Amino acid sequence: MNESVVVKSELANEIYNQLGLNHRESREFVDNFFEELRCILERHEEVKLAGFGNYRTRHKTARPGRNPKTGMEASISERYVVTFKASNKLRKRVNQFPRG
Repeated sequence: MNESVVVKSELANEIYNQLGLNHRESREFVDNFFEELRCILERHEEVKLAGFGNYRTRHKTARPGRNPKTGMEASISERYVVTFKASNKLRKRVNQFPRG
């Protein structure tokens, strides 16, 4: 499977091409967007992007686990994880076009 990866600089370049911002402004826009997203999630608030999906943090309690390499029991500490749930609109668009 040949997966494509888009990096922040490519997003900034698309903003430059489509919105007419200069390169510096485009980079700052992308950096500021993701920094704001990080800050909101650090406060454990939900981020809803209409037509795209929802990001939220979820608390996971400590639990026993197992090291998959050795099979030895290990403790998995309490933590928060970030989850993303795609909107129905995004799911439909993703599934509309076959991979090729």
